[in-house]
Amino acid sequence: MTGDDAAAKVRAWRREAHDDPEGFWGRAAEQLPWFRKWERVLDWEPPTFRWYAGGISNLAYNAVDHHVAAGRGEHVALIGENERGERRTLTYSELLAETKRVGAALRALGIAKGDRIAIYMPTSTEAIVLMLGAIRIGVVILVVFAGFGAGALGERIRLAGARALFATDVTYRKGKDVPLLGIVAQALADTPTVEHVVVLRRTASTEPVRGEISWTDFLARGAGHDDSHVELEANEPAYILATSGTTAKPKLAVHTHGGYQVYVYSMAKWMFGLRPDDVWWSTSDIGWVVGHSYIVFGPLLIGCTTIAYEGALDHPNAEAPYAIIQRNNVTGVFTSPTAARLLMRNGSAPARRHDLSSLERLFCAGEVLNAPAWEWLQKDALQDKVPVIDHYWQTETGGPVVGNPYGVAMLPIRPGSGGVPLAGIEAAVVDQDGKELGPGEKGIFVIKRPFPGLTARLWAEPERYARDYWEKVPGKSVYFTGDASSIDEDGYVWFSGRADEIIKIADHRIGTIEVETAFLRHPAVAEAGVTGRPDELRGQVISAFVVLKQGQTPSDALKKELLATVRRELGPLAVIGELNFVDMLPKTRSGKIMRRVLKAVILDKDPGDISTIEDEGSVEEARESWQQMKSSVAAGR
Repeated sequence: MTGDDAAAKVRAWRREAHDDPEGFWGRAAEQLPWFRKWERVLDWEPPTFRWYAGGISNLAYNAVDHHVAAGRGEHVALIGENERGERRTLTYSELLAETKRVGAALRALGIAKGDRIAIYMPTSTEAIVLMLGAIRIGVVILVVFAGFGAGALGERIRLAGARALFATDVTYRKGKDVPLLGIVAQALADTPTVEHVVVLRRTASTEPVRGEISWTDFLARGAGHDDSHVELEANEPAYILATSGTTAKPKLAVHTHGGYQVYVYSMAKWMFGLRPDDVWWSTSDIGWVVGHSYIVFGPLLIGCTTIAYEGALDHPNAEAPYAIIQRNNVTGVFTSPTAARLLMRNGSAPARRHDLSSLERLFCAGEVLNAPAWEWLQKDALQDKVPVIDHYWQTETGGPVVGNPYGVAMLPIRPGSGGVPLAGIEAAVVDQDGKELGPGEKGIFVIKRPFPGLTARLWAEPERYARDYWEKVPGKSVYFTGDASSIDEDGYVWFSGRADEIIKIADHRIGTIEVETAFLRHPAVAEAGVTGRPDELRGQVISAFVVLKQGQTPSDALKKELLATVRRELGPLAVIGELNFVDMLPKTRSGKIMRRVLKAVILDKDPGDISTIEDEGSVEEARESWQQMKSSVAAGR
């Protein structure tokens, strides 16, 4: 297909959705089985909405049971691998048997439809079985990345009101056992809703958690209990997942059995070209939305084979990811720009030593795939044999909203662009006053109407949902993504980072307030201001400016304590690039920290208008502290 033919096909596909959005999404939903068809495709009462109202379905049933019933039970559903070389394979029939065991065991604990459970486990077959088994009986899951600290874990459990917590004793990272139960014990100290703690033990080296139930005993309790699935209305929640914003309190996005299912299935076909004979590997983690949508639900709804990998991509050596592709005859990969930069550091030789002929396409998302990284992946590592395709989405959207729709027709790739708005995504770029901008003008990326993957609410926070997403743009009811972008004359979207104050470290989003709050938990800290600094490997790391309480003196020992405090609260993903002690922070007269000034200091740029700043001397002090830090690093101290 020529470039012109592909462009014409994509335009027709997008026009179909634009001209009749409800008909378009109704036809998409008809590609999936339903226990009962919906009464209406969309009920939209801004700021919230309901998709497929009255329809009865079950996300996990369609991901597992349906394929067994259709005679595909012996097809491999899930391959679990880890960096230690361990491997486990489950067919769809075996996966169904395991999910039934989990459902029966949950019921034996007294956990039923509508209850919430928290999952603090790495990307493993047991964790995925638990996710599916819970959703299959109507239990709402909250997966917390097994790397978050006790503060973050405990807060998410409390917000969700989880009745049970499932954890592993360790996770594997770069050849080491990373202990998790100490974090679990700390989190449980202030989570009164948790009645049961189930632990999958991999070692015997850690002390038991109070009231611990072993994974084996948990499954054994289910013997003789009901293991049937439940039928759920399309708008009932399947899972909730935290997405960090600019406030200390995480937002718990809700995704449903109906709209979310239709969207991740549709985009699996349209964006990724997934088909039942694919072997698909998403290198993400189940603690993030990519892991939910395209390690677990999307591939299994399609009926293909999905790989779940636990560990560091470059362990035990730089050849590890290529070996996985060769060993499993992987046909499609979904990875991140951070992973691409990690692999790029080792050059293309490891890739050349493996047979990658099964690979048909590779996708990137999580942040902008910059042109040099794309160039290396496309031309050097993969020798122009398969397309490397960037795309864009968020926790709140459930699946891709901007991309190059490989499964419909491949458009010409423009390195650095996320692609075009996908069918059903009515997008625009607006300025701070809500005015829609023309081609090439930079502003905020917004979406004008709901689509099935978009979260329709935050868990227990309807007012916050309206305020944070639908009431940000003056005079308009549009979904506010918070990302800065421009759209060129051909419709390609170019993202330039967050418009707010999110820091993205190796694809993980952390709010500035969350990090500042973690610093403030140390008794020596009076104030803290943080911002993101560009980092070649991780995308960004945290630059911190800390004001100590009177009587406290800066020291290396104190600095280590503060870093340990942040790590305890947020986990190792909160990478602090540097910590600067200052006497004051640049703040407005109303007391708000001017983080853009901190960023300007770190990037050695003009901070712009500082007429509202409380004390202009704080800018120079921050700049001097940063310069001293750079000088110390250069001197090797």
